[in-house]
Amino acid sequence: MPRPSSFADAIVLLSGGLDSATVLAIARARGHRCHALSVDYGQRHRAELDAARDLARAVGAASHVVVPMDLRGIGGSALTDPGIDVPETPGSGIPVTYVPARNTVLLALALGAAEVRGAADIFIGANAVDYSGYPDCRPEFIDAFRSLARLATKAGVEGAEIRIHTPLIQLSKADIIRRGTELGVDFARTVSCYQADAQGRACGCCDSCRLRAEGFRSAGLPDPTRYV
Repeated sequence: MPRPSSFADAIVLLSGGLDSATVLAIARARGHRCHALSVDYGQRHRAELDAARDLARAVGAASHVVVPMDLRGIGGSALTDPGIDVPETPGSGIPVTYVPARNTVLLALALGAAEVRGAADIFIGANAVDYSGYPDCRPEFIDAFRSLARLATKAGVEGAEIRIHTPLIQLSKADIIRRGTELGVDFARTVSCYQADAQGRACGCCDSCRLRAEGFRSAGLPDPTRYV
């Protein structure tokens, strides 16, 4: 297995949404050869995975793989259990759209991919400003996972750090949209809605749709989202 080094290779977690599309563009702009990684975790719709494939081609990822990791067997989330409705009005606390352990699983898969490819960098679109209150989007979680990465990998034991980058962690949704626009991201290709239809059209009601729409309004930019 090759060791991570100063190679430009990076693993970029790509969901097909607005944030991850911007992260992919940022990683490319920093000179990385990007290997996009999407996870089919049993989410409500396939539209975001279709969007991820399209974005990987459009942005120029060196490769793109979709890893099956079906979290429906665990359930407990409106995104993986069809028996739990996606809320369409703002609530309090951690919402039912939180998928237990999702970012932990995603980063673990990215960590494995980085070791296999000899990549020294992982990019994830975690955001702690305009988000839904998910505990695994906080800087504290990312810092804890960095410690885990050093302890749990062959690369870490041999002293070759795998760096985890969160370039959006302290940005507002409007700032993310502005940054992506500067980098030429075509946000019309992205799907953010928790319950998009098969064509990727958004409901306009869920928390993710509300955050996205407000982001474009605050950025003063036209919203290319296609709605049902």
